[in-house]
Amino acid sequence: MLELSSAAYPWSLEAFQPTVDSLTGSSLVSLLPLVFFFTALGVFSLPTQWCAIGSLIVALIVAVVGFGMPVGMSLMSAVEGAAFGLLPIVYIVVMAVWLYNLTDRTGRAVDVQAVFSLVGKGDKRIQGLLIGFAFCGLLEGLAGFGAPVAIACAMMWTLGLPPIRSAIAVMVGNALNVGFGAMAIPVTTVAKLGGEDAAVVGMTMGRITPFLLLLVPFLLLFILDGVRGVKQCWLAALVAWVGMAGGHLVGTHLLSYELTAVFASLLSFILLAGLMTVWSPTTPDDMRSPAAEEKLPASRMILGLLPYWLVIIVFAIAKLWTVGVDVPAFLASTTLSFTWPGLDGVLSIDGSPNSATEFAVPWLASPGTMLLLTGMIVCVVYAKADPERFSFGMGMKTLGQTIVQLRVSILTICLVMSLAYVMNLSGQTVTIGAWMSATGAAFAFLSPLLGWIGTAVTGSATSAGALFGSLQATAASNAGLPPQLLLGVNEIGGGIGKIISPQNLAIASAAVKVEGRESELLRKALPYSLLLIILLGVITFLASNGILGFLVV
Repeated sequence: MLELSSAAYPWSLEAFQPTVDSLTGSSLVSLLPLVFFFTALGVFSLPTQWCAIGSLIVALIVAVVGFGMPVGMSLMSAVEGAAFGLLPIVYIVVMAVWLYNLTDRTGRAVDVQAVFSLVGKGDKRIQGLLIGFAFCGLLEGLAGFGAPVAIACAMMWTLGLPPIRSAIAVMVGNALNVGFGAMAIPVTTVAKLGGEDAAVVGMTMGRITPFLLLLVPFLLLFILDGVRGVKQCWLAALVAWVGMAGGHLVGTHLLSYELTAVFASLLSFILLAGLMTVWSPTTPDDMRSPAAEEKLPASRMILGLLPYWLVIIVFAIAKLWTVGVDVPAFLASTTLSFTWPGLDGVLSIDGSPNSATEFAVPWLASPGTMLLLTGMIVCVVYAKADPERFSFGMGMKTLGQTIVQLRVSILTICLVMSLAYVMNLSGQTVTIGAWMSATGAAFAFLSPLLGWIGTAVTGSATSAGALFGSLQATAASNAGLPPQLLLGVNEIGGGIGKIISPQNLAIASAAVKVEGRESELLRKALPYSLLLIILLGVITFLASNGILGFLVV
């Protein structure tokens, strides 16, 4: 049985044992903040910010009373979480929504709609596959950290698709690329902490994800248009899956696991666009994009899509350019890091300093800065192209208006991250993980749930890997299971958990301008997340028992 060391924290976990006297009891108490949050949000439909405030209070009480964490430390962990919410998460979200608002402010959102309508032959469901599945996956592979969902949700909404359905479709469509997001940082993180080769973990993930990916484009069609959408557009969904699944296999085995999401998403987009040149679905009137009033010249197409193709170029240079100047290394060198005041005594479960107390400020390396640069270039180009209707100053004014527009979402994201940090640094999240990993051989089925829970709480598959990487490897050793399998499904499960992450819900609702309806998003997105995580658990169990042994590298 996996047990937590009483020396793992400066406030001994034994302080809680006399009250509950079991890891199970400690875990159930640790779950109280999450139970409060999802009950208040999903059952009582309270505004997300109030759910987050209540859950944060519960987490602080559990940390202080249950785990004996000093009051000052628990409060400072909440402050660090809020700061991390601002940098980089809110920074990214604001800049991503600003990019969309620039197209809206200049009237070019109509041109964006016309371009995707042209490629998708006027069918909103095909456009949904192109944007919510392929294009969002491409942005995920380059950027991650909330930017892809924010941008893709805004684009889907621009096309005239219902906002709630647009948001859910994007969150579900993006889920299985999250593990390979931002140049596969989640894979690198979980492999390092689990003591395994990241390439091997990535290859194992690349063999598992195609099975789950088979469902995703069909689910996306179902979300957008029910059974009718699946019947009429199944061929497009199949082709989109072939590209994405094949890209995951080839990317992880023949190219580089870091480029998997980028390569797979590009391949999926190209194959789907190619299909649309020789095939047309039956498109009902309510799923048909408005016909363009005039033939759209190439210049308007280029300018309308400028924020989106330019962001790909900027991110590609920032993440990949090493000729002459190692741009990624230079940008990374500008990051400022320091131990958060008042938290220098927090240790990890193995007794080493807890990396979560190290606060990084990636001024130039942040996706938010890259989006800011992209937005400023867009402002200059738009001002040059149409000086009578738009100026650089108007673009900056739009940025200020975007911040005001997102004020509730900004508060919500900061509160949710405060909750995550209190739970993480007090030991609540690790306690839940240790409890689940104590189930022996059955842990193969439950293992993905750790990543699912970790990302649902923190909003980050990278954080889920940091939380549970070592624990997954230890559990695998104790139960005689392949460590690369458990580490891989931790990150795949993390991507699935991101569908219902409060942070993700807040980002998506802000992007489609339905702030305050996060509870509705949660209720409608939860079944898809549960379906995928249960299937992943079954696949993991079968792979660990040799029935699907070929999935393990």
